[in-house]
Amino acid sequence: MSNSPPLFSPIQLGPIDLPNRIVVAPMCQYSAHDGCASTWHLQHLMNLAMSGAGLVMIEATAVERKGRITHGCLGLYSDENELALEHVLREAMAVATPGTQFGIQLSHAGRKGSAQRPWEGGGNLPDAESWGTLAPSEVPHREGWHVPFQADGDDVERIIGAFAHAAVRAARIGIKVIEVHMAHGYLLHQFHSPLSNRRNDSWGGDAERRMSLPLTVARAVRKAVPSCVVGARITGSDWAEGGLEIRDAVMLAKAIKDLRLDYVCVTSSGIPSSSPTITDPDTMQIPLAATVKAEAKIVTRAVGSIVNPNEANDIIASGQADQVAIGRAYLDDPRWAWHAAHLLGGTVQYPGPYAWAAPAEWPGIEKIRR
Repeated sequence: MSNSPPLFSPIQLGPIDLPNRIVVAPMCQYSAHDGCASTWHLQHLMNLAMSGAGLVMIEATAVERKGRITHGCLGLYSDENELALEHVLREAMAVATPGTQFGIQLSHAGRKGSAQRPWEGGGNLPDAESWGTLAPSEVPHREGWHVPFQADGDDVERIIGAFAHAAVRAARIGIKVIEVHMAHGYLLHQFHSPLSNRRNDSWGGDAERRMSLPLTVARAVRKAVPSCVVGARITGSDWAEGGLEIRDAVMLAKAIKDLRLDYVCVTSSGIPSSSPTITDPDTMQIPLAATVKAEAKIVTRAVGSIVNPNEANDIIASGQADQVAIGRAYLDDPRWAWHAAHLLGGTVQYPGPYAWAAPAEWPGIEKIRR
């Protein structure tokens, strides 16, 4: 094990052990039916279950019906949602490589909701198909979008409860890792960012009050699922004048650690701005993760256009992050970890029925029988 490349070294994440540092990033599929996982999710997650990644994160999953981005978004707000995802997860776990765990990202779209699927244009839904969205302030997601309702006290309390209830549902069907989505322009990010939160009450104003809702949700989720790993995806920068900066991410990460959450995943952008300061934030996210890890002293996951196995291994080896989340590269190549093991000389579990596909001379492929 001492000669194993860092990417393929084990890691303890909260109460669970993972065989490597590779995470399949949560990626929206927009293929659910009123929040219920579909046949598409069955093939998608069964495929990723055999990927060799230590952790597979299920896509952003709405905690209430009006918290979806689109009509096709996965949800965990009803008994029907729970039953559908339980079926998919049971089948995926049946073919998963030994050691692979499943997590889920819980989210509320806020003002970014009531939208078309990306391949249908990604814009506002027409009025006949749309629903009223919530936000910290009556500020549209972007020019030409619907104006959201400003969340009142009852809305805020309902949403906090919805996150906690969704976490309980996730734990009940066997999911071990719960991630609270505080980024990418969704509701908790909207409350955190001064670009979208123009309130001056207990949920807005200075930096501490803008963190209040994300942290209150995190606290509620941590309390609801004490035996699960709980983490958060946070924003390293809004990349816009007057928006969140890395110091805000460090401040939030430290507060998250104080709540006994187990990790943060550091991403960026998502709040549209008329004055963007960078055009390709994905390429700049690794240094953000490195800063958060160094200053907040919490397990940190890097994400953002990580495609090359050598790059992923270097991120871990250099101490910039503890895990790497691979997204689009896994859609292109669901066997990314197998090929990374071949390239780097690491070890990954490999399903016996597929063993004939790997030349005997490939290093790092551990063939297993089923």
